[in-house]
Amino acid sequence: MRAVDIIAKKRDGQALTSEEIKFFVNGYAAGEIPDYQASAWCMAVLLKGMTDAEATAYTLHMAHSGDVLDLHHIAPCVVDKHSTGGIGDKTTFVVAPLVACHGLPVGKMSGRGLGFSGGTIDKLESIRGFNVSLTTPEFMDMLAKHGIVVSGQSADLAPADGKFYALRDVTATVESLPLIAASIMSKKIASGADAIVLDVKVGKGAFMHTIEEAEALARLMVKIGQGMGRKVSAILSDMNQPLGDAVGNALEVKEAIATLHNGGPADFREHCLICGGKMLELAGKAANLEEAKAMLAKSLADGQAWQKFVEWITAQGGDLSQLEQPETLPKAPHIETVSSQRGGYIKAMDAAEIGKTVVDLGGGRYKKGAPIDYSVGIVFHAKIGSRLTVGAPLFTVHANNSVKLQDACVRLMDALTWSFDPVAAPPHTLKIINAES
Repeated sequence: MRAVDIIAKKRDGQALTSEEIKFFVNGYAAGEIPDYQASAWCMAVLLKGMTDAEATAYTLHMAHSGDVLDLHHIAPCVVDKHSTGGIGDKTTFVVAPLVACHGLPVGKMSGRGLGFSGGTIDKLESIRGFNVSLTTPEFMDMLAKHGIVVSGQSADLAPADGKFYALRDVTATVESLPLIAASIMSKKIASGADAIVLDVKVGKGAFMHTIEEAEALARLMVKIGQGMGRKVSAILSDMNQPLGDAVGNALEVKEAIATLHNGGPADFREHCLICGGKMLELAGKAANLEEAKAMLAKSLADGQAWQKFVEWITAQGGDLSQLEQPETLPKAPHIETVSSQRGGYIKAMDAAEIGKTVVDLGGGRYKKGAPIDYSVGIVFHAKIGSRLTVGAPLFTVHANNSVKLQDACVRLMDALTWSFDPVAAPPHTLKIINAES
């Protein structure tokens, strides 16, 4: 078997066998297939696509290029959630303890943010002392003892994906749906998840800008998971405005804490109940989504979810005092609230520009490994559909210097579109895709 023949076969639009895909994945991971041949293969996949069977085989062999965790000694069903990323997406902070307090272990390996704002790991690191660098034995021990663990991605899990991902980033092949789907699902399979909820964002502030693109990706990932014996559902959710009110690492942690105290923004709370509810439903803990949401709402109201959150964060080294007094989390030296200069309704928000503004404040990164400022960000006091009068608060900017603050204020004002006529708030959940649909 030769790499060049496999490249030519895919170039000509033919389906590859599982053995051919295995040969190519393992060869590239081992350094036996050079970057230039792997680049040609990725481009051939981008142009010619993959069948569902090919995409499933590619996912399988990427997952098995390194360690594959077996967590069944901990529980018969371990659940996980993956978000394709978005502005203000702090969902894991609420969903993980919500689900775990119902006896479903949540073992999650997350990444750092790149592009719009900090990732889950960055947000966790805004809590003093929190340890995101767990070994595989430490990861499994945390999960067994506490029913919840969130750690940085292990280099031992799906190492082939890391190599392919880096290559795709510099060869203009990131946009291939099969390669995206396999990259996401290979890591979920390798980390031992039995049931997976995929939160696929749609809109200006998301990787997928149209519902058609998002649905195609979601359906492919659900099929891949189903083909590998996993229970998978996908939620298509709107990202044409931030999720919740806060965008920025420590600010989002504070908002998650408020939500775990049975408060928080309505859209964020509902999103957490849907994501967590699908996890309970997939694992057989509830007969349907509505029953699952009711169970989770009760856990917010009676404090169970908060108690599990505190247990989780402190078990991974997080400072309890910062959880109990969130005002002690990193705080920016320059804070300014901007008021509306006109009356009317907010018609639209440029979520991409909002995300870029937070990155430029220092709350995200454009290059891998760049430093991040946990204290900066934005808190919105109005969203799409909100009616405002002159002088009503619009947003509050948290910045580390006055120049950046003023620049952010101007950009954010320009990111809003107004209407004199009433505007309906957009639906947040656009579609739910299950394996049988």
